[in-house]
Amino acid sequence: MPRGIEVSEKLVDFLEDCCEEESGSNQFISNTKIEKIETLEVTTDLRPNTVRSAILKHGSEYKPKKEILAACSLKTSNEVHTNCGRSIGDLPPALISEILNSLGPKELGIISCVSTNLCRLAAEHHVWKEFYCERWGLPSIPSHLDSGISLEKSWKELFVEREFRSKTFLGRYSIDVLYGHTEAVRTVFLLASAKLIFTSGYDSVVRMWDVEEGLALASSRPLGCTIRAVAADTKLLVAGGTDGFINCWRAVEGLPHLFEIRGPHNQSTEFRLWEHEGPITCLALDFTKIYSGSWDMTVRLWDRSSLKCLKVLRHSDWVWGLVPRDTTVATTSGSDVYVWDIGSGALVTVIHNAHVGNTYSIARSLSGNFLFTGGEDGAIHMFEIVSNCLGTKVLQVATWIPHSGPVYSLAFEFPWLVSSSSDGKLTLVDVRRLLRTSKLAAGKSVSRVKRAEQSSVEPPQRMLHGFGNNLFSVNIGADRIVCGGEEGVVRIWNFSQALEIEQRVRALRGIRLENRMRRRKLQLEMGNKGGSGRSDQCSVAAKKNSINGVRNGVWYNKRGMSGKLKA
Repeated sequence: MPRGIEVSEKLVDFLEDCCEEESGSNQFISNTKIEKIETLEVTTDLRPNTVRSAILKHGSEYKPKKEILAACSLKTSNEVHTNCGRSIGDLPPALISEILNSLGPKELGIISCVSTNLCRLAAEHHVWKEFYCERWGLPSIPSHLDSGISLEKSWKELFVEREFRSKTFLGRYSIDVLYGHTEAVRTVFLLASAKLIFTSGYDSVVRMWDVEEGLALASSRPLGCTIRAVAADTKLLVAGGTDGFINCWRAVEGLPHLFEIRGPHNQSTEFRLWEHEGPITCLALDFTKIYSGSWDMTVRLWDRSSLKCLKVLRHSDWVWGLVPRDTTVATTSGSDVYVWDIGSGALVTVIHNAHVGNTYSIARSLSGNFLFTGGEDGAIHMFEIVSNCLGTKVLQVATWIPHSGPVYSLAFEFPWLVSSSSDGKLTLVDVRRLLRTSKLAAGKSVSRVKRAEQSSVEPPQRMLHGFGNNLFSVNIGADRIVCGGEEGVVRIWNFSQALEIEQRVRALRGIRLENRMRRRKLQLEMGNKGGSGRSDQCSVAAKKNSINGVRNGVWYNKRGMSGKLKA
């Protein structure tokens, strides 16, 4: 038998076997494909007549090439559908977790809309806790989430709710004015977890207010000097003034408003720290330390347990502000900005001449990667702190100049940066578009920024003005913005009404969408039941009222009459 006829018979056998036999193992399929390729390479020089005669000789029934290939393609497609029935849920859990770790909140939300399985995987992933804590820290009562017994809300639901609440600062607001100070208010502090506000100023009295009701809860005795800084958490309240003393109050267990600041000096709950040689201008707290800055050009770190000074960070000019985060503390001195390591007290990096004139105010993101500074020149700068194996450097991200006077105070709660100035205005800047969060393969989150030209940086999204000059201090939290100034009053911008309105609008939008989907479903069901009858009626109506047919219909006559009238 000639070589060409023998190869052609092998080709026919291969095609028929593929179309008739069931699929075998993967190894058998791969070997058959290799044999097919070798066979086709050998038969490329054969004439069509030889192949046709070999096929006729091999079997009594001749199958055209198109029919054989169609059957094979049908079989191959069925095999593909069978083998491709797997989803991402079939991957190992560690690999799924690694994939979801590399995504942001927006991408996880998109994945949740693909399928029920992906929605469950994306909603239950632990990365939502990282997103929440990176922006706002742990909730005030996180025990129900960590216990694992009764989960009232998942971390995804908490994140979506907090993200939704952050948008209410563009909505309606009401203003509450708190009267009580007899002179200018130099400092305000909002303790959102306890719903308390602490204020003080030139009258040397520390006052405590209820956030919800706007009522004065307590006031301290006169401390004998101007109080320029106040800070608090649920365990400790500190206030510093021009005499260089730090007045401290411990929280009283069982007391609704935490601190007993009224009445004479109580040694069990009240104490003072003193080592500064000049007026205290800024204070801050963390779990283990007290931070104080002064015009004596130093920042001191105090141990909260032993009440001893641990480290002294010396600057070259007056210290105006400080913000601790994790293992570093950022300070402003003169026109410069410093970043210090808390453990060793070493200088990590410095930004020289951040502003023209003094850098009066500083704020920092919760992750500590972003710094916001306000200065005597009326400008607000945003910096990013980038750390790697080569060292730490600071990059300027954006600049805003919304004020015509010095920026005395800054406050940040993701994504809003609030500033107060001597021109009597407050500005709200949404920095969300300037931030971009990515995940490394090791699971560590690293924040990056979209570097944009100054011309493309958006102006502040909102300005609150119409008040007296010299707004000295501002704070943000719990759907409220609190500010104090030279007028001697404390103002609270309450945005909770905007949240309620937005929630009602959102609920109504959901009801309308549900009704629209229900009507659409009913229309489809009615169309499926009476589709044939309607199509017949439409065809009869089209024949009766054909536009290109007889022109003696009512529609054509009216057109003609109207045309004659116009003529």
